[in-house]
Amino acid sequence: MVGGTIGPKLLFLVTEDWYFRSHRLPIARAARVRGFDVVIATHVQDHEELIRREGFKLIPIRLSRKSRNPLQEVLAIVDLIEIYRKERPDIVHHVAMKPVLYGSIAAHLAGIPYIVNALAGMGYVFTSNHLQAKLIRPFIKMAFAFLLGGNNTLTIVQNPDDFNLLQSIVSEKSLVIIKGSGVDTGDFKPSPNKEVTPVVLMASRMLWDKGVGEFVAAAKILQQEGVAARFVLVGDIDHDNPSAVPAAKLKEWHDGKVVEYWGHRKNMLEVFQGAHIACLPSYREGLPKVLLEAAACGLPIVTTDTPGCREIVRDQINGLLVPVKDIKALALALKNLIMNHALRLRMGERGRTIVENEFSLEKVVDETISLYNNLLQTRGR
Repeated sequence: MVGGTIGPKLLFLVTEDWYFRSHRLPIARAARVRGFDVVIATHVQDHEELIRREGFKLIPIRLSRKSRNPLQEVLAIVDLIEIYRKERPDIVHHVAMKPVLYGSIAAHLAGIPYIVNALAGMGYVFTSNHLQAKLIRPFIKMAFAFLLGGNNTLTIVQNPDDFNLLQSIVSEKSLVIIKGSGVDTGDFKPSPNKEVTPVVLMASRMLWDKGVGEFVAAAKILQQEGVAARFVLVGDIDHDNPSAVPAAKLKEWHDGKVVEYWGHRKNMLEVFQGAHIACLPSYREGLPKVLLEAAACGLPIVTTDTPGCREIVRDQINGLLVPVKDIKALALALKNLIMNHALRLRMGERGRTIVENEFSLEKVVDETISLYNNLLQTRGR
């Protein structure tokens, strides 16, 4: 509320409350400061108190990433239609694949003036070679063509590859690139205090599609070669994702001293500052926040030459790029950095500069708020 006047209403639809907290909370805060009435609709798990304490209206939803029950999916869409008709937002901001699809259907049926869709990568359907993903993919493309092409709709992607992919489905004027979720370079910064033995860190959800298997296989190769380093996995098991690595497999690796599995860690700044090298051998990304945070902390990065990852890492500048699923190349790149302290420092410094210049949180927030305002101005508000 600004000057006693209620501003335009902005409703975020996000599948999980933890994702809103980690990736969209700064944008919601900035929108409120700039006069928006902000509402959050999400599947509530662990962060209800935090969201309410921020002063946002919170609407729990039944939408679930893991549900494949047709009746439950229809009911989820009906719920969204009811929420949209009751709240009557000026703009809805849908985040991730299912909210984009279901939220867009609901928004069209409820007559919402403006729709912003944010695709943080193209997800399991577009990255996986599993039969299920291949069967669903053509239907998702058709849904995108129908839902994302309206004059009142803008879709945010995070890298040029995803832009080009969607450009073959919807009009270019409906698409915009905003580079990721940004990183607070004041919070995430380098630390000179490191252990003597290099720590190679892979921080991610524990998914096969993130390259967890390749990371472990590369660690085995280097251990067999006698390379002195610790290989650490940090992150939750995403049970709702078909690509989840089983807990038993993670325990097997940990107990066999192949890697150290630390699970979920709340203080990621401390984790990054204790590491020497960041690694993400993912198959495809939007623009991974974990690599932005790692680079902000001055870590050199080994990642795959794939959409999203190569937007952050410039090969031989602030890290090393390797082909997707190439375990030998991954092991060699990691070995080069493990064995070369000066190279690690040089790449880490360059990575920090790149993040400061191109991927700061302030830049992403400003670009997103400008997008909202431009939509409203076209309506004469």
